[in-house]
Amino acid sequence: MIQRQPATVLALPVVPRHVAVIMDGNRRWAQERGLPAVEGHRAGANALRETVRTAARAGLEILTVFAFSEENWKRAPIEVELLMDLERAFALREAASLREQNIRVRAIGRRAALPGATRAAVEVLEATTAGCTGMLLNLALNYGARSELCDAIRALALDVQAGRLPLGAIDDDVLSNYLYTAGLPDPDLLIRTGGELRVSNFLLYQIAYSELWSTNALWPAFDGALLHEALLSFSRRQRRFGS
Repeated sequence: MIQRQPATVLALPVVPRHVAVIMDGNRRWAQERGLPAVEGHRAGANALRETVRTAARAGLEILTVFAFSEENWKRAPIEVELLMDLERAFALREAASLREQNIRVRAIGRRAALPGATRAAVEVLEATTAGCTGMLLNLALNYGARSELCDAIRALALDVQAGRLPLGAIDDDVLSNYLYTAGLPDPDLLIRTGGELRVSNFLLYQIAYSELWSTNALWPAFDGALLHEALLSFSRRQRRFGS
């Protein structure tokens, strides 16, 4: 059992509006303890619950987490099936709690490829929290940034072809409106756990100017204290945006 730090209401000089998280290390956490991979994923779900609660209390407007990538389909079928079951269980179990916390949930990615039961549970979660006005939690499910860009460019090209969008009108703002994150500010901060230093095909367009923060802690060990550390690091940085 992981002893977690209690969620803390953070008093920071600057709080990012949008934080994105690459949750890495579930399988390594389980392997270090001689446990099957699914136990690492279960512990990772607990870490996500704590992180969401703490992020909302800290005043974040948006939290986007990399829950399942398109590349994850390459894993052993039994592990993929267990991951889909965990995604479904998380959606059903957390819906009431997230609504009570006034947290709205939205899934981004190619959801049509998800198993029917998982997709239905996510849709119930979205519907249950649709009226919430607090933090937005984006669950990136069957997500890949290159696929997102392909989908965006395809939709944009169709609008140009149909005469709904002049070719000369295409700029950064227009393209952004065709992404899965349309209408949202780009992430101010990207957090990666597990000691890795790569972005793994996650929000490639949106993180062009995001601040990066990495920790050696594996995702199941991530807690409110580590989130506070990441937010504190962000608050001390001077963002220049190329100027």
